[in-house]
Amino acid sequence: MILRGKIWKFGSDVDTDVILPARYLNITDPRELGKHCMEGISPDFYKKMKTGDIIVAGKNFGCGSSREHAPLAIKALGISCVIAKTFARIFYRNAFNIGLPILECAETSDRIEEGQEVEVNLDTGQIQNLKSGQKFQAKPIPPFMQELVRDGGLMNHIAKRFCL
Repeated sequence: MILRGKIWKFGSDVDTDVILPARYLNITDPRELGKHCMEGISPDFYKKMKTGDIIVAGKNFGCGSSREHAPLAIKALGISCVIAKTFARIFYRNAFNIGLPILECAETSDRIEEGQEVEVNLDTGQIQNLKSGQKFQAKPIPPFMQELVRDGGLMNHIAKRFCL
């Protein structure tokens, strides 16, 4: 699967309370959750980004509480994937459980600027800066987790495999 989008950069230790402040945890409509995505850092983020855009961050993205709402808000907003140096382990698993692709790549965080456009190959982990032509290699997503993303998350994956 190939993704292409504009980069939005965030730093290290972006916690789930910044990705989606706790006061919005009672919202059940994913589209409404998306309107509050990254509100703790950039209050009007949802107005600036476009569907398919990509978040690039430093280390330990998604640290803090284990709420699934944080990756759900990112996905609902239309972010196509998140690339970071590292992810908090619970966020990592929650992201795949809801079908949000994420990649670990330290170079991308250090060498791509906000606003640049990249192409991401989820099958190989290759990331290419479309302005400079530079290529970076992320850790490829394991095949079984690629299936989760293609199926739209764990629940859809289970339904597809066992309810047909």
